[in-house]
Amino acid sequence: MITNAPKGTKDVMPKEIYKWQFVEKKFREMCDKHGFKEVRTPMFEHTELFTRGVGDTTDIVEKQMYTFNDYANRSITLKPEGTASVVRAFVEHKVYADVQPTKMYYIIPCFRYEKPQSGRLREFHQLGIETFGTGNMMADAEIISLAYDFLNDLGIRDVELRINSIGCPECRKKHREALKDFLAPKYDQLCDTCKGRYDRNPLRILDCKSPVCQELVQGAPMMLDYLCDDCQNAFEELKNNLTAMGIPFTVDPGIVRGLDYYTKTAFEFVSNNIGAQGTVCGGGRYDNLISEIGGPDIPGVGFGLGIERLLLVMEANGIVIPEPESIDAFIAFMGDRGKNYGMKLMRELRLAGVKTEMDVLARNLKGQLKYADRLGAKYTVVVGDNELDEEYLLLKDMKNSSQESVSIHEIKNVLIEKAGK
Repeated sequence: MITNAPKGTKDVMPKEIYKWQFVEKKFREMCDKHGFKEVRTPMFEHTELFTRGVGDTTDIVEKQMYTFNDYANRSITLKPEGTASVVRAFVEHKVYADVQPTKMYYIIPCFRYEKPQSGRLREFHQLGIETFGTGNMMADAEIISLAYDFLNDLGIRDVELRINSIGCPECRKKHREALKDFLAPKYDQLCDTCKGRYDRNPLRILDCKSPVCQELVQGAPMMLDYLCDDCQNAFEELKNNLTAMGIPFTVDPGIVRGLDYYTKTAFEFVSNNIGAQGTVCGGGRYDNLISEIGGPDIPGVGFGLGIERLLLVMEANGIVIPEPESIDAFIAFMGDRGKNYGMKLMRELRLAGVKTEMDVLARNLKGQLKYADRLGAKYTVVVGDNELDEEYLLLKDMKNSSQESVSIHEIKNVLIEKAGK
């Protein structure tokens, strides 16, 4: 049916969009406080950006990308996540030549073909930040603190910060061999996807959502036991930085994240109130991603946060997002003179910041007043031939039903004052 949205997508109607706008406004304000500037990237990219950057052993690349050939037979993909696009823009525009670090944030739609479920749609929306140009763990702590403070600013109290280190390519080699040795006797029991990962990237098996695979990896060697000195020192520094900032955390060796580009820091904010898919925010460090897609050898760190899941967590926490205020003034009119004067007054009030409406269906006066009541108008002005001739308008307070006559020369100022503008 063309009148139904495609499966896994959702319309955000005016009656609920204020919740999204509230969250986005809070996020922009928090990013501004932390010195992050907004970046906007295209909705689609060359497919190779994601196969090289996100990793061809990830579920995203293997199963979930919306990929097609355009009219020039170029492979194009709707972006499944935000980081790779921001990294591409960072390289293309040679931002690395500017004074570092570079700190950017974004608010974007993403697309992944997977089974729709609560808080997980095929088109979903993501808030994210990226810091480029430093390998110092102060940057990691800063982006984690931004996420922590943002969630707290929204009133969310039921999320737990979990951190891990997944090492660098060098120390991962030893862990890789130990993990393969551990999994070798269980190979035949792995799901088909994880069998394919066994040789290419066995670390991804730890992140498999199959209950069978989750059971098979119990007791598997953990990356924390194989960290090189540099990665171990970085992880200790991260923990010290978070402690210095007063941010509570739990070390969770099971966090590996779902993307291949992560190195060293990996973290998640997890909620227990939104079912099995409890990760609200996740991110980490990716020191090789920029060079992997053709840029200079510059490190980066960032996170992504789904708006749909965030709203579910807020609801589970009993957080009531304030609805937008109703209109300040409604102008009811009778006759052409009343309509013309009303439209002039409406425009002047709007330009002065007063939220003002008239009835474009031109109902009778009784119908207009009912409509004003349904809109929740705070004040109603009645304009007709008699009122214009006498140069006085009837101003009604809709809350207490009181009314007064106001000179047409003063009505604009009176409504501006009553609206607090």
